[in-house]
Amino acid sequence: MITIKNKISVPKYKQIVNSIETAITSGILKKGDQLPSINDVKNKHSLSRDTVLTAFNELKNRGIIQSVVGKGYYVSSEDIKVDQKIFLLFDELNSFKEDLYNSFLEGLGENVQVDIFFHHFNRKIFDKLIFDNIGAYNFYVIMPANLKETNTMIQNLPNDKVYILDQIHEDLMHYPSVYQNFEEDIFENLTKADIVIKKYEKLVLVFSEERQPRGMLDGFVKYCRQQNFNFKVINSLKNRDVTSGELYIIPEDKNLLRIIKLIKNKSLKLSKDIGVISYNDTLLKEIVEGGITTISTDFNAMGKSLAEMILNKEQKKIANPNNLIIRNSI
Repeated sequence: MITIKNKISVPKYKQIVNSIETAITSGILKKGDQLPSINDVKNKHSLSRDTVLTAFNELKNRGIIQSVVGKGYYVSSEDIKVDQKIFLLFDELNSFKEDLYNSFLEGLGENVQVDIFFHHFNRKIFDKLIFDNIGAYNFYVIMPANLKETNTMIQNLPNDKVYILDQIHEDLMHYPSVYQNFEEDIFENLTKADIVIKKYEKLVLVFSEERQPRGMLDGFVKYCRQQNFNFKVINSLKNRDVTSGELYIIPEDKNLLRIIKLIKNKSLKLSKDIGVISYNDTLLKEIVEGGITTISTDFNAMGKSLAEMILNKEQKKIANPNNLIIRNSI
């Protein structure tokens, strides 16, 4: 399987790499097959242990092989053209996450394989996806959402291979990240719209503790109290009796459609009677009801920043830009 020639210019560790790649492309080695041990290769070809280890580490870093403690090295991928493999764990898929994903892929360039997974705010799924993929990837990009104490599982991964995305909690602060400062963002953006907001009598935040970040709630309450606004936090629009003079802040798109339907059912006018601010801008929100006001982070910038950090092997914390786009809904 492994051929070493002494009188050629190719370094011996590279000959090991090339031999294993050839064995994979020719079908001699397939995914799941075990490689000869480091000692076997070393003794058979009279090489130093470091030479063999260098070769195995290169293949491991590219995601072609993986090591299993106490057992040895196994083929984990038959795609030898891939330079790096990245594990990407999202909470859920929606239109703006798709923008983030596409921007991330574009920023990484060619010969990088990104496998995307979703935990759907379920801690058991989150833990299983990470546990099942320990050692199989070069880098791990994880969106913990508002799941608690996720570091108890994430700490099983190599510390310098983990990147945190979107929400970042106290127990994850030591990891590099591209994140949103939800508390500061909602506070500052509501302050920017202060003149328009003051025409309303009451602010209502539709907030789900299971899905939305705590910082969003804290920033909302901070703004309302500082501006002496009458406010309310609700977790659902079900059976909600909307009243003229209310301004609704809606993090989820399903609730955006529900509030528009409630407004129409009561023959009220958007902006004139009821105001709406949505989260995360999309093309649809530019058009619906003459335009929906949004508080939105730049998901394209988030994907680009993440790709640059991984390619440059940087350990930074980047607060992603966030903007208010005022339209006809307020």
